[in-house]
Amino acid sequence: MNILILGGGGREHSLAWAVLQNPKCDKLIVAPGNAGIAQIAECAALDIEDPEAVLGFAGDNLIDFVIVGPEAPLAAGVSDVLRAAGFLVFGPSQAAAALEASKRFTKEVCDAAGAPTAGYAHFTDAEAARAYIRTQGAPIVVKADGLAAGKGVIVAMDKATALAAIDDMFGGAFGGAGAEVVIEEFMEGEEASLFVLCDGETILPIGTAQDHKRIGEGDTGLNTGGMGAYSPAPVMTEAVTQKALDEIVRPTVAEMARRGTPYQGVLYVGLMIRDGQPRLVEYNVRFGDPECQALMLRLGAQAMDLMHASAEGRLSETNVIWADDHAMTVVVAAQGYPGSYAKGEVIGGLDGMPEDSAHMAFHAGTARRDGQYVSNGGRVLSITARGPSLQEARDRAYDMAGRIDWPGGYMRRDIGWRAL
Repeated sequence: MNILILGGGGREHSLAWAVLQNPKCDKLIVAPGNAGIAQIAECAALDIEDPEAVLGFAGDNLIDFVIVGPEAPLAAGVSDVLRAAGFLVFGPSQAAAALEASKRFTKEVCDAAGAPTAGYAHFTDAEAARAYIRTQGAPIVVKADGLAAGKGVIVAMDKATALAAIDDMFGGAFGGAGAEVVIEEFMEGEEASLFVLCDGETILPIGTAQDHKRIGEGDTGLNTGGMGAYSPAPVMTEAVTQKALDEIVRPTVAEMARRGTPYQGVLYVGLMIRDGQPRLVEYNVRFGDPECQALMLRLGAQAMDLMHASAEGRLSETNVIWADDHAMTVVVAAQGYPGSYAKGEVIGGLDGMPEDSAHMAFHAGTARRDGQYVSNGGRVLSITARGPSLQEARDRAYDMAGRIDWPGGYMRRDIGWRAL
């Protein structure tokens, strides 16, 4: 098969790595890709949020299967245009992608499906939102309704922070994503993620993970796109996972089908678990980053078969084969992220890095200049390792990360601390 992956981050590097393990893959193109992906696959300059441009490229390159990595192309309707032209696509329709593109929509679906989640209110007016916060008090959670690259969520431990978040969102800090705001009750517990493949009807759980959103050790400081992750998540016991599937995922998928927008692709189920009871924090309509990197290292070549089965509606006849193992990803970011940061800094130590089924340095924000890797983003590398125990996976990941020669890089040193 000729396969096209849309995206250019660490998630897409790990997807490309897994797809290339599978003998079904004859040719792989990643658009736009990055400097690390370019070492294993053909990269193409393409506006992946332009449905017609993607359609033309897929036709010109005789693509058989398109895997959509990030959420923005899905929200732009790329999968709809490709499917209408007869292409096989892994990723939900534009209408179904509203589960991530609109927090309000997700809450309405949860209400209709009876899925347990935080209480909320929706606002299009800043003063009404401020009044609600003053009445409710803190802690409280303020979310930009639309897509904000994983950064449009403010967990406010005091009213002043919550009110400042309202000013920022309605003031344009998150662009159009903050034109509407959802304010939620603060949920206590331990956060974890469940990843489920869907084909419109059947669901197939493919793993759990725990992300580390805060920039600082001990889960302190600003929210980021994710500073590290590990899989599986111990808090996601068999009982908790079954509860989440029965009370949250299945009712949601059934409600989406009832609305005439069946869900096909991967559903990232962000959960808050307290006393064995999961509640929904959020849905994402794509693999999480950096959770995907840990999942792909564990799944290997079968990831391609699972995504293919989802796209063809064959999940009912498909199984996941899990090794009894663990994987961890440590993100190396540019100093200053998630605020302003420098680009173009030389990164050494990558050429001698081990690359096998237990060790991978997945690239996110990198570029090549004068034969060297340079930084080209906020989250730059996803150092991922696998082992028979989480401690061993952690030791391998941090050993690899320690080989990187980049004075401008920053990493948390405590990924996995809750489990360990």
